[in-house]
Formats: sequence, structure tokens, C-alpha cells
Amino acid sequence: MKFGMSASKFMNKCIALAKQGLGNTYPNPLVGCVVVHNKQVIGSGWHQKSGGPHAEVHAIRSVSDHSLLSDSTLYVNLEPCSHHGKTPPCTDLIIQSGIRHVVVGIQDPFEKVNGRGIQILRHAGVRVDIGIEVDACRELNKRFVTTIEKQRPFIILKWAETTDGFLAPRTKTTNEPVWISNILSRTLAHQWRAEEQSILIGKQTALDDNPELTTRLHKGTSPVRLLIDPKEQVNRKAKLFNPDQKVVVFTANKSRTEGHIEYVAIDFSANVLQQILRTLFQKGIQSIMVEGGSITLQNFIDSGLWDEARVIVGQEKFGDGISAPNTSSFSAKPNTTTTLEGDVLKKWVNSQAH
Repeated sequence: MKFGMSASKFMNKCIALAKQGLGNTYPNPLVGCVVVHNKQVIGSGWHQKSGGPHAEVHAIRSVSDHSLLSDSTLYVNLEPCSHHGKTPPCTDLIIQSGIRHVVVGIQDPFEKVNGRGIQILRHAGVRVDIGIEVDACRELNKRFVTTIEKQRPFIILKWAETTDGFLAPRTKTTNEPVWISNILSRTLAHQWRAEEQSILIGKQTALDDNPELTTRLHKGTSPVRLLIDPKEQVNRKAKLFNPDQKVVVFTANKSRTEGHIEYVAIDFSANVLQQILRTLFQKGIQSIMVEGGSITLQNFIDSGLWDEARVIVGQEKFGDGISAPNTSSFSAKPNTTTTLEGDVLKKWVNSQAH
């Protein structure tokens, strides 16, 4: 079906609304919704928090004159839910509201919906059009979609490197980070952390830098902290074990839970990354930001297990040190390049992700 410019405008409005929930809706997808009457938005809303009302509920409730609903169109970027979860089905509310026309960005791949919401609406006499701004709608919910389609979290690799290609100096006198990027870049990186559900490092980064792995430079929830530490060498007094957030340690020892720390036993003689990703999928973790050192990052790169890479090139030079990951398998040019007050942010998207 062909959609006009106004339909695209309203769907993009849904997408913009939905983005406001990023980092707060896990495990639910990002959804925005507008109600339109005579080409004017008369109601809008987005899913703000898991367990709270869905976008359609907020949008319909925000309409001041409900007599207009029967002659209005509801736009939503993802197919309305048709099952009882923490909240009632949105399809029931739409039908009860009297709305007779719904425009959907993309079908929901979640097995409990996956076309059923559209079918229920149509059986109730509601006209449903689907397939507008499809690429933008999929991009919005890339974490949710990847988890369902690939049975693993969406994976973002992130690191900062010097202009001469080093992650860190060869030797250090303290176990604190050596900053390569500027404060603007670091603040942006903390915003990214707030948008993802988990953050992962290897034990060497924990020992060398003693990072906090929080969102202290940006308002938002800190991600679940993941640590690869086969022999459990990282001291429990390390900053990453702060009880403000759950910690998962992948260990060669036995699985157990100690307060907010969960130890998950994996076989380090087998494919470690696949075991970690399978565990995270089973725990409902939809996204992971890998901020480990060169070995951890390189393992993800060499396995083809990454969806985005975000590389900040600072203005520092080390002359020698620990080399940044080898990105020869990346496309020659990044998908985007942005200047951050002297730093350069390069982003790659992996279209061949495993």
C-alpha cells in the first residue's frame, strides 16, 4: 500500500515519542502512538516503563474529546499487543474506543503477537494498514527485534583509542582509567550506557582500571554489569561490585548467587561468547555494550558477533601501548563520522552480524 507524506509524518512522530522510553522499557519494545483527526494530532503517548500503560493507552487517554475517536486514525510504530501481560491487550482498548482506522509501522515479531493484534482488529471491523517507515521502525526496536530473530542480545562494541591507535599505555602506576577522550565524549558514552540493558568487560580491564561502569555523567539507570572472570581474581571491593546494580560474573567455578552478585559457570574450553550470549538471552537481556579491553573486543570482532561499533578517536598520542582492536574486517569507511569538540566518533553497522 502507498502512504502519503502526512502518514509518514505521523509515523515519524510515533518514533520520536517512542525514543523517550529508551533504557526504561526493557524487556518491552519502544512504542509511540498518535491519534489524528482531520490531519491534526489530538492525542499522543509512548510506553514509558515496563509494567506501565502502553503507548496506545496514553494516546487514547490524552484525547480530550472522545466523541472524535470514531472519526480518527491511530498511528503506532509497532503492532498493538493482543495478549494479557502485565497490562491488558491494547487491541481491546482500541476496539472499545471506537477508533475505526489504525496505521501500523511494522508487525510485532514476538510470538504472542506476530500478526494476531492486526487480525483481531480487522475481525472487529477496524481498518488496519501496515508497512510505513519500516526501516525506521525496525531501527528503533533493533534490540527487541534482534533478540527475537537471532536469539541473542543486540551487541554494541565501544572503545576509545589514541590518534596513533592505542587503547592504553603499556604500563600504569595506578589501577585507574587513563582518559583518551574528552568530557563531551565521556558524557555521551554514559548516555549510551543508560540506553543499554547490560555492560560487559573482561577481568583484565577490571584489574587494570577498576571502572565503575555507571551512568554518573548522565541521568539514567546504570546497566547490569557483566564480568568475564574465570578464576574470580577481581576483588569483591572493586567498584563494579557496588550494590547499586546487579552484577553477573562468568566463572569457571560453580554457579551461585551472593546478594546482588550472580556467578554463572561456563566452560572456558568451549565457545565462551556463545555461552555468555545464550545465558543473557535466557535472562531476557536484550542489549549489551562491550567496553572490555583489546582481547575481549577482538574476540567479538573475530566471531562476527557485533551489531554496532562505536569508536572514539581522542586527541592523545601514546607512541606505544596496548593496541586498539584490529578492524580490518570492518567496512573501509564508517557508516557515520561525527566530531565531538576535537574527538572523532566513528560508527560502524554490521550488516553481516552472526
